[in-house]
Amino acid sequence: EEFPAQIAQVAMWLIDHQMNSLVSITFGENYIRLPLRKSATIKQMNALRFDWHTMIDPIPWEKREQKFDFIFGNPPFIGKGNQSPEQKEDLDLVFSGVKNAGLLDYVSAWYVKAAQYLKNHNDNPDQYTSCAFVSTNSITQGEQVSILWAHLLVHYKLDVQFAHRTFQWKNEARGNAGVQVVIIGFSNFASNKKIIFEYADVRGEPTFKQVQKINPYLVDANNVLLANRSTPICDVPNIIYGSMANDGGHLILSEEEKLLIEKDYPEAKKFIRLFIGSNEFIKGLTRYCLWLRETKPIDTRQIKPIVERIKLVQRYREASKRETTRLLANTPMLFGEDRQPSTNFLLIPGVSSENRKYIPIGFFEPKVIASDLCRMIPNATLFHFGILQSIMHMTWVKSVSGRLESRIRYSNSIVYNNYPWPEEPTLKNRNNIEDKAAMILKIRSKYVGNSLADLYDPLATPADLVKAHNELDKAVDLCYRPQPFKSEANRLEFLFALYEKYTAGLFATVGKKVKKE
Repeated sequence: EEFPAQIAQVAMWLIDHQMNSLVSITFGENYIRLPLRKSATIKQMNALRFDWHTMIDPIPWEKREQKFDFIFGNPPFIGKGNQSPEQKEDLDLVFSGVKNAGLLDYVSAWYVKAAQYLKNHNDNPDQYTSCAFVSTNSITQGEQVSILWAHLLVHYKLDVQFAHRTFQWKNEARGNAGVQVVIIGFSNFASNKKIIFEYADVRGEPTFKQVQKINPYLVDANNVLLANRSTPICDVPNIIYGSMANDGGHLILSEEEKLLIEKDYPEAKKFIRLFIGSNEFIKGLTRYCLWLRETKPIDTRQIKPIVERIKLVQRYREASKRETTRLLANTPMLFGEDRQPSTNFLLIPGVSSENRKYIPIGFFEPKVIASDLCRMIPNATLFHFGILQSIMHMTWVKSVSGRLESRIRYSNSIVYNNYPWPEEPTLKNRNNIEDKAAMILKIRSKYVGNSLADLYDPLATPADLVKAHNELDKAVDLCYRPQPFKSEANRLEFLFALYEKYTAGLFATVGKKVKKE
């Protein structure tokens, strides 16, 4: 854009004039260079559609003496759903041939452009160039990691040299958006001095530590990439999505709609089930659904509002552009995708606020229908509940899960199926976790009329629930090792090491040439 480019040029002129004035004051001589004609090279163009090597001068690359030492950037923060057709085309050009690159944030392209520059430039140890970008934190979370970083590590041998883990980005602009970002410094040579900046509070100041390695999740661990898995890496129950109605909303009932149907047709009550999604579970909202699996036509044909709703579902599905949805019009009385288990199940909200210390989860009977916005673990026990409701699991979730805006999006294939559960826990440790987990459920039940959103509000969690969670956290920690964990970073390092142990042989560390300090 032309206007920001002009502002940048004027800003450089102003700084030049200020520095000239400072020279005059410091040395007692009048030093004025007016009019100001020289400025830093500022080009108005699409950064993803030109060769970065031509930024310095037009002479052939191999004959240049002046080269970049550092590359800094603050690329646009645009997720896949908000990219314009031109921006999607930019990504296609930069990631030519990379599978699933369309899922990446726009900022990802700057990493590849920088990597291409480094690959063609860093052949002389005395002229190494390093790079740093402020970036959306989603490129270090969820499914984007394996797409972007596999490409960067394998094809360009990139090495992360310093990193600011997730923090709240703020500037002086009016209406400043609270976007969460990371800063990643990297090159294609390995450095012996690496630094990770940690934020206990994303709006606060960081602490830092020197480490030996930094992986794509910005953790002091080897370069492993969590793959999408259909089954867990440990011996635990499988996780599944809830059921998807695909009905245009006609099989779903509000409290008022349920009562009206049951008032005129009391026999309809047996066809109406409690229907729960992430929002209903966390906020204590109530909705219902028509659940007509294994229902005989004679049972519902005389219930007019049910028949009308089934007709509406049929019309909705017939009008769909998707062939699979049109085929579902043959069974309009059923959910489009029925995954409802026949046993009790543990429910995990698909999306939850990042402000909560824990994602609240809970048990349900099979007569409660879970929507596809939830995750279900049939046959889960109190032990499984205890591990998943712990700070250990939450540390893993916050590090590797994808995000919806800044909210946590719980993934079956990335988060749960890759989670390293404790190795061979003793019966004593298992029983201890189950006791502490049962206490959490008991305390929750005391607060009738309070939703889980109320109970897990960071500023309003009851003291007895806080205590119960602390005790559960200690019990879970002991299941992993006897020594206490000192920080979130300490937990992540341990979990990634355990993950590597469970998946040994599936990943190889990418070799690097080491720069001498």
